[in-house]
Order: sequence, then structure tokens, then C-alpha cells
Amino acid sequence: MGQDVVKVENIVFRYHKESNPALQNVSLEVKDGEWLAIVGHNGSGKSTLARILNGLFLPQEGHVQVCGLPLTEENIWEIRKKVGMVFQNPDNQFVGTTVKDDVAFGLENHAVPREEMVKRIEWATMQVKMEEFLDQEPHHLSGGQKQRVAIAGVIAVQPKIIILDEATSMLDPIGRDEVMNSVRTLQEQGIVTVISITHDLEEAAKADRVIVMNNGRKFAEGTPSEIFALDESLTEIGLDLPFSYQLSQKLKTAGVPVGENHLTPEGLVKELWTLQSRS
Repeated sequence: MGQDVVKVENIVFRYHKESNPALQNVSLEVKDGEWLAIVGHNGSGKSTLARILNGLFLPQEGHVQVCGLPLTEENIWEIRKKVGMVFQNPDNQFVGTTVKDDVAFGLENHAVPREEMVKRIEWATMQVKMEEFLDQEPHHLSGGQKQRVAIAGVIAVQPKIIILDEATSMLDPIGRDEVMNSVRTLQEQGIVTVISITHDLEEAAKADRVIVMNNGRKFAEGTPSEIFALDESLTEIGLDLPFSYQLSQKLKTAGVPVGENHLTPEGLVKELWTLQSRS
């Protein structure tokens, strides 16, 4: 991983002067090229944090730096060029009558010349495997396809960071896999640094690093393995451990020689297949 592209130092944010803080003395760093998952139950502060990183909110206390720029009113628009967001409901994100028009929307707002725009639309849709749908109307697409078009619209502007704000929560398993695989490919190619905001620990299991939020504070931070080792502490704050992790535990309790608690179904299936082959 590279240098810090985001630095957050002791930020505090209240929605109303008299209310309890939605974020209380939160500090974190995001490394260039990594995938950071920020998880927590509803009301934990994770979505508020995402909106601060994109400059939609400014903290009342503390400091935020994005790609070397301090988050201030003067720098908001420059920071938003560097941070793209994909939101929860893909239907609420479309503004164009076709996929091509929708991907072009952000480029037009940034006054990208037409020749460059055509190249970027082609490149961005190819990255998410939607180049064959350029003339399709968005409402004819599946949920996963719509989110992939939303991602294409974001990366066409060429941000340094992409934030997924519960971007897969309304999708079926196939659509969720489509979106996550597309983003993973972009991250592995070094095109974007990824921050995913989610309550789904199965999604977080595929990140490089995880931050757990609870009641506006940072509850824990570490690799997925380190976070899931907290076990009951996570369920106590309203999070569900991945099914593959829970099943690994039950198999070991039943005497099946599973070597570890698997974070993903793929890993568990592979080990069970290996055990079956040996027997």
C-alpha cells in the first residue's frame, strides 16, 4: 500500500447543536490503493463519515485531509473531483435517457472536451463490462447492471477514491457479486482506492482492512481476520458474523478438522473439498 490519501484526525460532527455527536473524536487513515471497509449498524456513524470524506458535511471539530488537501469550504469542489460516491439505490442515480448519456453526465459537468469524453465513456463502461449496453435505457437494466453503470459514471471522471455507500444493500446475490467483482478489478489495477460503507460483514471480509463503528466512535480496526476474531463483541453491537465464519466454527465444534474460521464461502468450500478428496 502507498501513502495516506485520507487522514482524519479527531473529528466531531453533530446534526444539531443540542444533539449528541453523530461522530465523536474519530481518527483514521486510508492508504493509496487499499480497500477499506467501514462497518457498523444503523446509526453507528459510518454514513455520516462517508459524507464528510466527500465534502458533503464539514466536521465541527478536528481535521480532514484528502489527497493532500485540507477539507475546507474553499477546497470542497476540488476534493469532490478526487472522491466519487456510489449510493444505495441505483434508480435514484440515473439522470440520462441511455447508459451513454448517464456516464457522460459527470464529464459534461467537468467540461471535459468531447473527444476525450467519448474515450472515457468507452473506457469506463469497458471496466465494468457494460460497453454493450451504451444505448440501453437504464430502466431495462438489472439492479447489478445499474450499479455498474453508476460506477462507470464515477470512474469516468477519474477520481482517486471511490466510496460505496451501502451500494450493494438493495441487490440480489448475483447483482452484488457483479458490482463487487467490478470494483475489486478496478482496485487491483490501481485505478481507485476503495472505501466501502456497509453493515454486511461478508462484504467487509473481502477488504484489505476493516474499521468498525459504534455509537459514533471507532470500535475496532484491523484486518478482516483480526476483526472477526472479536466474535461475540461484534454481535453485541448489532453485527452478524458471515455465514461461512459461523459454519466453520460449528464444523470444528462437531469434530470436522477445518483448519481455520473462513471469512468467505469460497475458502470454506475449497477446504471442505480438499478434506473430502483426502478421505
